[in-house]
Amino acid sequence: MMTMRNFVGKFVLSLLCISLFEGCMVQSLEYDHTASIECVRDPMKPLYKGGIIQNGEFNNGLMGWSTYRNLKAGVVKSPSGNMFAVVHGASSSLSGIGDAAASPSHSVYQKIQMLGDTHYSLSAWLQVSAGTAHVRAVVKAPNGENITAGALDAQSGCWTMLKGGMTAHAYHSGQGEVFFESERPVDIWVDSVSLQPFSFEEWDGHTRQSANKARRSTVKFVARGVDGEPMANANVSIELLRSGFPFGNTMTKEILDLPTYQKWFFSRFTVATMENEMKWYSTEWSQNQENYRTPDDMLKLAQNNGVKVRGHNVFWDDQNSQIKWVRPMNLDQLKAAMQKRLKSVVSRYAGKLIHWDVVNENLHFNFFETKLGPNASPMIYSQVGQIDRTAILFMNEFNTLEQPMDPNGTPSKYVAKMNHIRGYPGNGGLKLGVGLESHFSTPNLPYVRGALDTLTQLKLPIWMTEVDVVKGPNQVKFLEQVLREGYGHPGVQGIVMWAAWHANGCYVMCLTDNNFNNLPVGTLVDKLIAEWKTHKTAATTDANGFVELNLVHGDYKLTVNHPSLETAVTQTVTVEATSDHTISLKA
Repeated sequence: MMTMRNFVGKFVLSLLCISLFEGCMVQSLEYDHTASIECVRDPMKPLYKGGIIQNGEFNNGLMGWSTYRNLKAGVVKSPSGNMFAVVHGASSSLSGIGDAAASPSHSVYQKIQMLGDTHYSLSAWLQVSAGTAHVRAVVKAPNGENITAGALDAQSGCWTMLKGGMTAHAYHSGQGEVFFESERPVDIWVDSVSLQPFSFEEWDGHTRQSANKARRSTVKFVARGVDGEPMANANVSIELLRSGFPFGNTMTKEILDLPTYQKWFFSRFTVATMENEMKWYSTEWSQNQENYRTPDDMLKLAQNNGVKVRGHNVFWDDQNSQIKWVRPMNLDQLKAAMQKRLKSVVSRYAGKLIHWDVVNENLHFNFFETKLGPNASPMIYSQVGQIDRTAILFMNEFNTLEQPMDPNGTPSKYVAKMNHIRGYPGNGGLKLGVGLESHFSTPNLPYVRGALDTLTQLKLPIWMTEVDVVKGPNQVKFLEQVLREGYGHPGVQGIVMWAAWHANGCYVMCLTDNNFNNLPVGTLVDKLIAEWKTHKTAATTDANGFVELNLVHGDYKLTVNHPSLETAVTQTVTVEATSDHTISLKA
């Protein structure tokens, strides 16, 4: 059991909003990125001092809290003096017949006054009376709708932090409730509950402020002449050569034969993922007949255009995605086939890819675990890492951001699986990454941000790897929300969309028509790419030869002109979060 001494401190953002109607300046509440993935002896204080939750630490008994029907609840004091709420026999009492499976176990609940068109950030610390149980945070809206705001696997003997949230729309205005429930017959212990509202404007402002902090840096340049002395009133032009934030898309084999497709793709994106062409069933559809010509050609094309490529994937844990000749194999045959596949594909592309999705979707599926045992994934990661020591090895999963109601994809389950992989003997030195597919219908933005906050505590690179939004009247709006949320989060290091072009239609989301003219979502993507590259293009040094610029991270060409110079001086510099804040431009 861990203590809170090593708990990661909070990252806060402040926003200064100007009211166009009142003409005054209003200080909005800071968004708090604090999260924890440790199971600790005592919980931390509630975020935002509980927000709109009354008595979230239970220091005043059950004041403000209630129980359902005839459940017995109380406040317990731990040996360290911490107070928390416990509901006893919640499941059997609710069922009325002693059948725990008939109704969920419930915690205490609190009535709240909900505002429409408001994002709510929720956090709480949870524990259960015995074993481990999947516990959901639920906000019951005024219209009776139960909205899952987050979930985790709570343990007995220590406290775990749940972080999530939900959005109240106009029809959600009125009195609601907040509570926690589990399908298991356990007593749910609750402490440090917080529910903080943010207006849509405040939330969007936090996103923009965070993006500016995470993706831009203020750098001071000093222009020096041939004599080494600073040059006053020198003209400096600034050209962005390559954006520092990786933003990409999937591509298909059709790109090899269509120059228009190539021009459209490579003029926009800096990262590519092959949709299917590198998968096992694409390279060895018939046993012992390998064919890598298509992925080889696609990789070469991307490299020739300066685009980096993610390796997708070594294996896929989905039973239904296995090649028909793989499924009936006995254990020895499967091991031999897997060894051949792993060595073949990883050795072929080692050093040429930035990432590998190693065992795709191994939270939701377990084909290899059922065949090889519970350590199948850690063993595969180990072998891939021994062959390719440069690529980051990702756990690529869906519904960790998209669906708080999916019990198989929760951030806590993701963390547990990742810790299993990196805790396996010999895996301590692996370069690992967090891959979040991000296939959305209607995004729950507070939950997305809370999940990212939690996963950031793994201290691994986080990428949104397969972003798309289903068709509908709000597709463009929702895609913009998702992309901005990812770009603005300090833990996210790259985004790849799952919008590969096909002549006969895309998987879910097309950016262009068949003539590569932008559809509305494509126009949005172009708008964001341009916005994320925005920077000052010209400046003049001051009397001391200095000029200060706020630049988006990336590679730049700076050109200095001055009457004392016979010809302009050009220098290439990289601006990133760790850049030296003063850079000399020497003639």
